[in-house]
Amino acid sequence: MSTVPVAVLGAGQAGLAVSRLLTGAGVEHVVLDRGRAAETWRARPWESLRLLTPNWMSRLPGWTYTGLDEHGFMTSREVAAYLTAYARSFAAPVVGGAELESVRPAPEGYRVDTAAGSWTARAVVVATGWCQFPAVPDASRALDRGIAQLTAATYANPSALPGGRVLVVGASSSGVQLADELAAAGRDVVLAVGGHTRLPRTYRGLDILWWLSAMGLFDRETHPSRGPDPSLQLIGRADRRDVDLPSLQQRGVSLAGRVVSVEGTRVRFASDLPGTTASADARMAALLHRVDAYAHAVGLDDEIEPPPPPLPAARTDAAVGELDLAAAGFGTVLWATGYRRAYPWLHVPVLDAAGEIRHVRGATPAPGLHVIGMRRQTRRSSTFLDGVRHDAALVVDAVLADLGAARPVGCAA
Repeated sequence: MSTVPVAVLGAGQAGLAVSRLLTGAGVEHVVLDRGRAAETWRARPWESLRLLTPNWMSRLPGWTYTGLDEHGFMTSREVAAYLTAYARSFAAPVVGGAELESVRPAPEGYRVDTAAGSWTARAVVVATGWCQFPAVPDASRALDRGIAQLTAATYANPSALPGGRVLVVGASSSGVQLADELAAAGRDVVLAVGGHTRLPRTYRGLDILWWLSAMGLFDRETHPSRGPDPSLQLIGRADRRDVDLPSLQQRGVSLAGRVVSVEGTRVRFASDLPGTTASADARMAALLHRVDAYAHAVGLDDEIEPPPPPLPAARTDAAVGELDLAAAGFGTVLWATGYRRAYPWLHVPVLDAAGEIRHVRGATPAPGLHVIGMRRQTRRSSTFLDGVRHDAALVVDAVLADLGAARPVGCAA
């Protein structure tokens, strides 16, 4: 049994950001992970997966991108290498192979039991991430076993799928990327569309995320109780091509509404596609209007491209209503329906009815127990590689207060 002031659970970007600030504050700690630093990024089999954010938006405390392609998009393997180099830069005290078994109160803090040993700590920071496990709808259990089921977390490439047509469920960033890649490989794809945020990859000659960052929209403080916005419908590609519903239709992808039921090989879809796409288009138009107003207010109109014509809308008159997957030649259903979290090892009463950790700005109801990496923890960018630095500073300030330290660490750039 070892004793440390602080135990950080998870060695992804959130846990490493906390570790970097603790190191800078001279606080002894340990970072426990089931694998190595950045293991989640390293283990993802999706070969073409890239960040949605440009490389210049990869800022962490004491670390930033210094490569030659600041406007490019790192692959998952490159993100793993980036975070591994970050951990080495300050000798992060990462203990690998430390699969979590139990976290429970102890006389002077918490006891953390793992496959690699046990620790007691006065403070614990849960940094196991927002995207722990694929959130597959319960309806998937009713799908005939003759149809293969994969998720965005288990997909590797088009050739690894069984033959036949593919149903992709979910039209946010992962879903549209999967549909685009499969269609480009010659696969016949139907995309089931739910709520999403449509955005052009570039607008008036600049990356859309440059605009959102410049306007302060990502760093605007918020609260998790407001609920998440629909995920961004973007893809990180060198050619900066849009991968929205109209462009997918040009590739031959057919569209359907939300999946409402599955019975054996039969899948039924809602008739909500027109309303879903119209809502996303209206939100996009309103945002681009705000971008135009901002560009005018800061005097950029003469330095950048003029506003382009409105983007075309998706065609919804031929939306798929029902499919018999076997009869129609489908071999695979790909679920791109988000992620969930689970804390079977957390024996502290801080979970709500949905199994999520209750917190305010990272502080849970249990003294000395903190969390980082939650969606909208304090701002829209809290789960971004670029945004976690802000929350790390707040969490470490709170940890220092737990330990009796008075000075805040701030947000190291």
